[in-house]
Amino acid sequence: MTAKNDTGTLEINLNRKDFVSDQEVRWCPGCGDYAILAQMQKMVPNLGIPREKFVFVSGIGCSSRFPYYMNTFGFHTIHGRAPAVATGIKLANPDLKVFVITGDGDGLSIGGNHLIHCIRRNVDLTIVLFNNRIYGLTKGQFSPTSEMGKKTKSTPYGSVDNSINPLCVAIASEATFVARSIDIDTKHLGEILERAANHRGISFVEVYQNCNIFNDGAFTDFTERSKRSDHVLYLEDGQPMRFGKDKEKGIALRGMTPEIVEVGENHSVEDLLIHEETSPEPTLAYLLTRLNYPNFPVPVGVFRNVEKPEYSDLCQDQSRQAQEKEGKGNLEKLLHSGDTWTVT
Repeated sequence: MTAKNDTGTLEINLNRKDFVSDQEVRWCPGCGDYAILAQMQKMVPNLGIPREKFVFVSGIGCSSRFPYYMNTFGFHTIHGRAPAVATGIKLANPDLKVFVITGDGDGLSIGGNHLIHCIRRNVDLTIVLFNNRIYGLTKGQFSPTSEMGKKTKSTPYGSVDNSINPLCVAIASEATFVARSIDIDTKHLGEILERAANHRGISFVEVYQNCNIFNDGAFTDFTERSKRSDHVLYLEDGQPMRFGKDKEKGIALRGMTPEIVEVGENHSVEDLLIHEETSPEPTLAYLLTRLNYPNFPVPVGVFRNVEKPEYSDLCQDQSRQAQEKEGKGNLEKLLHSGDTWTVT
């Protein structure tokens, strides 16, 4: 709902219930998708945007049911093409707030090329990739993010494919906002989603999401509350990279090679790597995406947050410049220009 205050300025007073649709949520009981949906519905009212300005676009997969459950406009598109459809929506109406909801299969297999080009263009979209390292909707085949050796219905002797790291792909494609969170760490997840939504340009958020039917416990070695302090590194801009129950451990660099050090007698806090999410140079952000359990704690938070010209702004500027130079176009004249044929 909206109202005008004493100054005549339009105030938008929305809450989570305004974004809950009348559709029955049809995910398996205990699925991590529920937590992501709940945090999204709680977060979007904070953006101060009218409900009719939101669009959620998805491809194919369990995560792609998402638009049905958001009481906004939405598109359930075809496999892997959500970034392309979302780009078209944003270019046609730049005032819209557009989210892309995808999964590790939808976004990184058949949709990989669309994802890369959407990111490199810096379209003002918020892409949320649910990563459960499995194909859940089609009943448990290995996915692009499944670890090597993964035994599934389609790889009974273990996968021999190297897995894709979604954040490596995003940073290599020059994403201007890159982040990761965990489905069960709901407070952190909500904060990351809000920061991503407020970023101007492409935002890419990977969420570790548990599929309790076909890949249960894929992340529990480091995501369970009792284990998080020792195995998860929470990135904070401008702060040294520390982890552990008492922050007794940290990440230092030996040349360009990261290593875990004990903060104490042999190493001080000053020896630790400082996180700089706004650095225009993406090398260290990329290096952080390569820290993998069990050799390192898993980094979560914002890896990169920089500003670059946004794609729809550039397209509109180019269109204005062309009209100033050539005049306003005439579609009918264009269609009848050059060589034409009449087919009888």
